[in-house]
Amino acid sequence: MATTVQGVRPGVAIEERASRGLWRDALSRLRRNKPAIFGMICITIFVTVAILAPVLAPYDPNKGGLGPSFAPPSSEHLAGLDKLGRDELSRVVWGARISLFVGIVSVTVGLCIGGIVGALSGGIGGWVDTVLMRAVDVMLSIPGILLAIGIVAWLGQGLPQIMLAVAFTNAPIFARILRGSLLALREAEFVTVSRSIGSGSGRILLRHMLPNALTALIVAATLALATAVIDVAGLGFLGLGPPDPRTAEWGTMLTDSTEALRRAPHLIFAPGIAIIISAIGFNLLGDGLRESLDPRLKR
Repeated sequence: MATTVQGVRPGVAIEERASRGLWRDALSRLRRNKPAIFGMICITIFVTVAILAPVLAPYDPNKGGLGPSFAPPSSEHLAGLDKLGRDELSRVVWGARISLFVGIVSVTVGLCIGGIVGALSGGIGGWVDTVLMRAVDVMLSIPGILLAIGIVAWLGQGLPQIMLAVAFTNAPIFARILRGSLLALREAEFVTVSRSIGSGSGRILLRHMLPNALTALIVAATLALATAVIDVAGLGFLGLGPPDPRTAEWGTMLTDSTEALRRAPHLIFAPGIAIIISAIGFNLLGDGLRESLDPRLKR
């Protein structure tokens, strides 16, 4: 005769085992995805450089006068010197900290805002859904970079303002994704069973629908990290980066390098390659997660 663990309902145990099996299966598929593994390597390098910047950077990023202005790459300065004689490689290494911090914080804030809006819209429905989605439609009608520029111009320059700007450009996307996932789950069998046994709408939303709708949101957040790094660099390139010109930020460095593009074209490569590698890493990992977490793509 089958036995059950005392205090644990059989249905809950089966659900937990199925959940663990789903995540193990997704992890196994992710390990076989070579582009995703390459993306994880790029992200690992990116994070390692950001954390170990004080150790890896050969010079102080703000120390000038290390040599002649716009000095070409050499054995002492692998990426050359900028107009103030600062080591370009050291500034790129320290710039990884700002890009990683701003990217993670902005996506997290956008995920929270968009998740709340999407959960209310898809979970409650009715006039709440109508009002919230019309507001989301208005925000989505504005190009993301223009919306970010407007927010930074309104709030003023600074890292907190940049993080809020990038967060608000991503929040409507997250809201749309979560709302769509919740709407697709409304008539699912486990939701119907929960309603039939008298579970309240709030319990169904928090206990059953949201956990099953977060997969698409996790993938979208991973992909948004790539665009966040690019958006931050773009704002810096347009002169809307950190107010302190000494700050080692990749977009600001690109702006400085374009001012002397003919005289010192080598300065554009280090920050440009850093942006490309980080964006490619997050994109490849996001695509890999999407394929691994989609049960229809089992291999």
